[in-house]
Amino acid sequence: MDAFFAAVEQRDNPELRGKPIAVGFDGPRGVVSTASYEARRFGVHSAMSVAKAKRLCPQLIMIPSDHARYKAVSMQVHDIFSEYTDVIEPLSIDEAFLDVSVNKKGDIDAEVMAGEIRSKIRERLDLTASAGVSYNKFLAKVASDYNKPDGMFAISPDEALDFIATLPIERFWGVGPKTAVLMHRMGIFNGLQLRQCTLGHLTEVFGKAGRIYYDFSRGIDDRPVEPVRVRKSVGCEHTFLDDINRKAAVVIELYHIVVELVERLEKSKFSGCTLTLKVKFFDFTQITRSITRTAPFTGKADILPFAKRLMSQVDYSAKAIRLIGLSVSNPPDEVRRKVWVEGFLDFKD
Repeated sequence: MDAFFAAVEQRDNPELRGKPIAVGFDGPRGVVSTASYEARRFGVHSAMSVAKAKRLCPQLIMIPSDHARYKAVSMQVHDIFSEYTDVIEPLSIDEAFLDVSVNKKGDIDAEVMAGEIRSKIRERLDLTASAGVSYNKFLAKVASDYNKPDGMFAISPDEALDFIATLPIERFWGVGPKTAVLMHRMGIFNGLQLRQCTLGHLTEVFGKAGRIYYDFSRGIDDRPVEPVRVRKSVGCEHTFLDDINRKAAVVIELYHIVVELVERLEKSKFSGCTLTLKVKFFDFTQITRSITRTAPFTGKADILPFAKRLMSQVDYSAKAIRLIGLSVSNPPDEVRRKVWVEGFLDFKD
């Protein structure tokens, strides 16, 4: 979906159409969740601080998030998807993979199917979606970014290697800013240069991810679309209006985060054997500490002592804390449904 949260707000409030808006918490520590395309022209983007967004775009209109409404619209979008296939893997509230190699419409070309889906989203929901069509997840996801907003791009097997050769390394799935900088130092700026690296060298530098980069540069991605996605973790985090470094304040905040974490675990019916603490300091540096045991973490009385133990390993005496997060991961039993995949559609923001 294109600028999903912002698009829903503009659809439901005509006065916002054509104006630069951003969805998120409008406070001193607020972060932009989604920006409309009018705001993006000023350089505003998701994960940017609201303060910076307003500097870039002084006329920016901030809208508080309404996740219940966005979720309801997302379900309507997925109802349209399900008219074509049941093999749908949601990646987020506004992004999903569809395996259309076996579908409900018979022998219809994947591009035609993507066009029909996009048309129905526009007609029924008054929203736009962009689609990428290809033979695997990696290429479908990359293709979905190419003609945004309200566009479609397809990459055939015959075109894949030439397309990847000129693809900037920053646009590879899984290559973040830090990895891109490291690759640039290695002389890797596009897919062709990545393809020229040996598997041994890539795994030496990037570990397991090296194999993924090696395969992606050759158009290889054998991961199936997984309609049943097993939850890997449950977590929550709090960003404080004022940085804290007094022990009493840290303990109080940690307690509240544990309470919220337990509520989320109960709501999602999730349990895991690893507890992870994340601490972000005032200068945006961050550290994590984790502990794993054989029994899953459950209630407050169980989690709080371990959370305190992890926090005791963090020295914040000279660096005030901006954010604390806790998560439970590593479920004791993990079941995955595997599906063989030949064709993909990717719809995303």
